[in-house]
Amino acid sequence: MKSKNHHQPTPVCNGNTSESSSPSPPPSPRRHSAVPHCRRLLRSKTFSQSRRESSVAGIIIRRGLRYFLLLPLFYISGLLMCVGPFSGLVWQAPLPGSVYRSHEIFEKLWHEIESDNSSAIELSSVWRYNRRLKEQKPCPNTSYRHHFATKRESPDPSGYLIVEANGGLNQQRSSICNAVAVAGLLNAILVIPHLDFHSVWVDPSEFGDIYDEDHFITTLKGFVEVVQELPEVVMERYDYNITNIPNIRIEAWAPVSYYLEEVYPVLRKQGVIRIAPFANRLAMNVPPRVQFLRCLANNVALRFSFPVSTLARKLVKRMIEKSSRTGGKYVSVHLRFEEDMVAFSCCLYDGGKAENFEMDLVREKGWRGKFRRKDRLIQPGLNRINGKCPLTPLEVGMMLRGMGFDNNTSIYLASGKIYQAERHLDPLLKMFPLLYTKESLATSDELAPFKGYSSRLAALDYTVCLFSEVFVTTQGGNFPHFLMGHRRFLFGGHAKTIQPDKRKLVILLQDMDISWKAFKNEMESMLIESDRKGMNVPRIKKSRRKSSIYTYPLPECRCLLESQNSTIKFTHTTHMLDDEAESVV
Repeated sequence: MKSKNHHQPTPVCNGNTSESSSPSPPPSPRRHSAVPHCRRLLRSKTFSQSRRESSVAGIIIRRGLRYFLLLPLFYISGLLMCVGPFSGLVWQAPLPGSVYRSHEIFEKLWHEIESDNSSAIELSSVWRYNRRLKEQKPCPNTSYRHHFATKRESPDPSGYLIVEANGGLNQQRSSICNAVAVAGLLNAILVIPHLDFHSVWVDPSEFGDIYDEDHFITTLKGFVEVVQELPEVVMERYDYNITNIPNIRIEAWAPVSYYLEEVYPVLRKQGVIRIAPFANRLAMNVPPRVQFLRCLANNVALRFSFPVSTLARKLVKRMIEKSSRTGGKYVSVHLRFEEDMVAFSCCLYDGGKAENFEMDLVREKGWRGKFRRKDRLIQPGLNRINGKCPLTPLEVGMMLRGMGFDNNTSIYLASGKIYQAERHLDPLLKMFPLLYTKESLATSDELAPFKGYSSRLAALDYTVCLFSEVFVTTQGGNFPHFLMGHRRFLFGGHAKTIQPDKRKLVILLQDMDISWKAFKNEMESMLIESDRKGMNVPRIKKSRRKSSIYTYPLPECRCLLESQNSTIKFTHTTHMLDDEAESVV
């Protein structure tokens, strides 16, 4: 059988048909195609034309894309010009409070400051805010002396506790108080704490050089046993070298449970342990009986040594005598504007390039590359905005004059060696000519035994500030925190302390349009706020304290100490200034 080849006409766009003259293979079956061939030809022509058009458009787009890609490069180049070597050509408004202009403000307002003594504040009426303290309820009814004595009569002492108190005067004080608390907690015999020598404080003083060692031991007797040194048999075991005793590293703010579970077994096994360093190694939240030992150590047992307290008593009496115009009352200022403090803060003042170069040298000498690390970002303007820059003597003076303290006010300046003292103290002396320091109050012979001992000198400042009518803190740290707590303990709960809002102050002292009247209004509001904060008492529920017992000792410490016999109460106060102290309190 012959197969038939069916040839269908091929449609063309002009309407003519023709038949193929040569045999051809049968066409492939079409799949659902109903599109005429002419449409396909038209589509192919349109496609060719669109391809030509798209290629032209592609060329245009590619060229445009090149320019589009260059735009970010131009933008980045502009940014580099703004923040790079050409940034000086582009002016940018500084953030409020980021630039030190206090010296310019002072020059502008000096004539008004100088003539403004009409509305002077009376030192006897600075503190008006009155708030009755709520005593902790219930106050302990049992005797803690009996409690601790009974505890030690049953089992023998668990061993000897040695601690190294590091830091400055008041950080060491914190370590000593915590050591007393831990010794009571662990039923250990406390060896008189060793004061660590540090390159920053550079003070080789021992415990007995700063504090009354016999008074410390006697006061704690019946609560914590304290000895001056380890027994011979223990020292022989460690070749008469305390550093041979294994050192236990304690985590910061360790809870009571850590000491009982981790430290106590080691102490029982070895009979002696050494903890170094010991600053901030005990949590603030501890049981009342442990908190009591902190209160006892800080407010009663720790009393300055006879040489320190003798000269300190003289300085306070001389300040009272020189404050006759204000009824024997004076203002004390803790000024942190020493060279190392200015360098560490990384803040900029008005000394220009010379100051920057000098501070770089001080930082390198004191901290050996710490400030040159790649991860160390130094932002002086941001530091100032955030209130982290030490106040200058000029700024302290303007603040106090703005609050209403006139030029008849006696000022005691508690400080180390002021950075470029003559230049920076001159404006403060203009505003407060009755300005005194330990160097101006004491004779050179009286100060000679204290030279080169920063902690002993700080103890003198601490005492004079303690009995001032107004205490001004300018930078924070352990010194003002302990002092505010001590003043609260003595003065019925009020710290009598001015704590300036430095974030607000730096903005005001950068405003070249501010008037003296406007500045005074702001300072008077700041004084009222300090008055209110002076009586602040943190809420304490079930002894869950987060704030420092040293800064906020009430109501706990008074409640705890008054639960003991009367011989324990406030003996340190009468020791310090005899009749004068009682009149101040």
